[in-house]
Amino acid sequence: MGLFWGKDQYDGYNIYSMKKYVDKKRIIFNIIVSVVTIITLMLVIYYIVDTSVRVKKAKQYALQIIEMQKQQEEVEKQKEAERQAKIPKLTDVGKEKLKNIYHSETKRAFLTFDDGPSQNTIDILNILKDNNIKATFFVLGSQVEVFPETTNRIYNEGHFIANHGYSHRYSNIYQSPEQVLNEYNQCNQIVANTINVPEYNSHLFRFPGGFNGGKYAQIKRDTVPLLEQNNILYVDWNSLTGDSEKVNPTEEYLMNNLQKTTEGKNSLVILMHDSPTKRITVDFLPKVIEYLTQQGYEFDNFYSIIK
Repeated sequence: MGLFWGKDQYDGYNIYSMKKYVDKKRIIFNIIVSVVTIITLMLVIYYIVDTSVRVKKAKQYALQIIEMQKQQEEVEKQKEAERQAKIPKLTDVGKEKLKNIYHSETKRAFLTFDDGPSQNTIDILNILKDNNIKATFFVLGSQVEVFPETTNRIYNEGHFIANHGYSHRYSNIYQSPEQVLNEYNQCNQIVANTINVPEYNSHLFRFPGGFNGGKYAQIKRDTVPLLEQNNILYVDWNSLTGDSEKVNPTEEYLMNNLQKTTEGKNSLVILMHDSPTKRITVDFLPKVIEYLTQQGYEFDNFYSIIK
């Protein structure tokens, strides 16, 4: 039985058919292997290409970040340079220039305004801006406290903020040289805080009432060495409009003073006032600018002296 069963096991099978069946399975298997291999290779290639692209983009992005950082650093450096340029720095050259402030080979005019800022200062700034002129403002600390936005505008528009003390009350400021210095320091601190520049120091003072003469002449003279010890210079004027000499001066009066006090001078430091009561200064300022321009003067401010 066993023998015959073994023989009957292959009854009905064709050896050729079996071979074809086995070959077909092998072909299918080979095809599947080939397809899997191709897909795997494609995935590997895709991964390599994708990784390469990603790496390239990552490098480009890194370079862009570095370039942006460099540009930002340049912008910050430029901003800091501009900020530093607006902070007065007193040097030996500046001290020498101030000694010779009234002497120049070319015709130049320093427009200076005392006792502000005030509401009038805003209109003065508009006139100066329209004429592309930079001036110098000898501010009072007490007025800066009242007009902080105007003080910032003075500074931001490139005008020189100098120091006129805090109170402008002669009986207070001229008690002693130390009190004059105290008023300077008080005004200076208020200005620095207002414009948000902690290291700001104009190094430039104008004595209320001027340096020469008057009841407090000796106190003023005694103050000069103390100011110099603290790197503070003082300056008066050599020409004026006389806007503070009368309550209601006429424009004819102001023009006469301007012409008389500027005649024959190359370097002008012109005294005017932007205090609350001096509306006449605002009204007359365009005529000051027109007259000086016709006379061949170029306008300057004290940044050219104390850089």
